[in-house]
Amino acid sequence: MPAYLLIVLAVLSRLLLAAFPHPSWFNFTAVGGALLFFGARRSWREMLAPVALLMATDYFLTTQVYAYPFRWQGYVTTWAWYGMAMALGWILLHARTTFVRVAAGVILGPTSFFIVSDYAVWAAGGMYPHTMAGLRDCYIAALPFYRNDLISTGIVAGLAFGVPVLFRRMKGIEPQTALASK
Repeated sequence: MPAYLLIVLAVLSRLLLAAFPHPSWFNFTAVGGALLFFGARRSWREMLAPVALLMATDYFLTTQVYAYPFRWQGYVTTWAWYGMAMALGWILLHARTTFVRVAAGVILGPTSFFIVSDYAVWAAGGMYPHTMAGLRDCYIAALPFYRNDLISTGIVAGLAFGVPVLFRRMKGIEPQTALASK
């Protein structure tokens, strides 16, 4: 149940971020941490629901909030990454959850999204020239988003994985048991 609630929080964080004016440094969404946690705690069969919900959110934000025409081709990379982020959670954290594994997921998730999505923007879009300098400029322009994604994923994943461990420790349950359990 907490994994599903975290996905709902991720959707709400995207909707709230779009609804209210905010400084660019405050681009915080719970998506990366929620998908990592969902992948670690749920089965493969359940991973379609979060992707579908996030796809619907992308559609709603694009057409209703930003008033842009919706072109699904522009979202394929993002939608594939949603599944990859959950797979990363499954691979790294399903069988055994440790601080190092969570930290690895927090770094690998946003970094993979940064690399893949910005390459797709450069390769398929017309914003940057199709040269090495254009690719460099595309990645440089995306650094603030990458920073915010790392921070938000770290906070959400840290809380999602860490709070249950703290509660178990406060109850006197052995720390190794708490880290290895689901």
